Amino acid sequence: MIRTLAALIGGAQARAEDRVRDAFALELIDQSIRQAQPSLRAAKATLSRLIQRERSEDRHIQALASRHADLTQRTREALAAGRDDLAMPAAEAIAAMENELALRQATHARLQAQSARLRASVEAAQRRVIDLKQGAVQARAVRREQDIQTRLTHHLTNNLTPAPADEAEELIFRVLGRDDPFEQSRIMAEIEADLSHAGIARQLESHGFGPATRATAATVLARLRTN
Repeated sequence: MIRTLAALIGGAQARAEDRVRDAFALELIDQSIRQAQPSLRAAKATLSRLIQRERSEDRHIQALASRHADLTQRTREALAAGRDDLAMPAAEAIAAMENELALRQATHARLQAQSARLRASVEAAQRRVIDLKQGAVQARAVRREQDIQTRLTHHLTNNLTPAPADEAEELIFRVLGRDDPFEQSRIMAEIEADLSHAGIARQLESHGFGPATRATAATVLARLRTN
């Protein structure tokens, strides 16, 4: 029994939470976007600093490699001239340069790898924020449409007087359902003609029996041939 009550209470709380989340869905979406943006800005700033350090290391490496090449050439020339006294300290300087160059190249490679990983994370976060903003726009449009439909349904179902649309439809049906007065007069004329036997006379006249009471194409042609 206690377990059943606990399950019912838990279900009621879950439904209440769902109703609250549905009611404040747009606000929750905006809050999620606002929370994501500071983290994205911080990640971009970190990426900027990494790229700056990477470029600085690259400049130091290029300068050090240039000095190393210049000093190496000068040391070769000193050795060729037999000036070992000058070549020895130059060789020590070259060794120090090579050790520094190896350290800086390792640092540069590490910074490159960190920048690449962070750049991928920033791009993914940027796309997610854009998707969230587009989703928020679509959610607002859907919510507006739902609100309009809800208000319209409430108006049509809860209004005590006939809705304007229903009243207009009823008037249209009444107008369309009325008898056509012109058709009625034509039917009346046909009935009168039948009752006065005028229809039989016209039928006989059309077959050439008796004098013509109306001009026809045949009588016009006959008259024109004789004149």
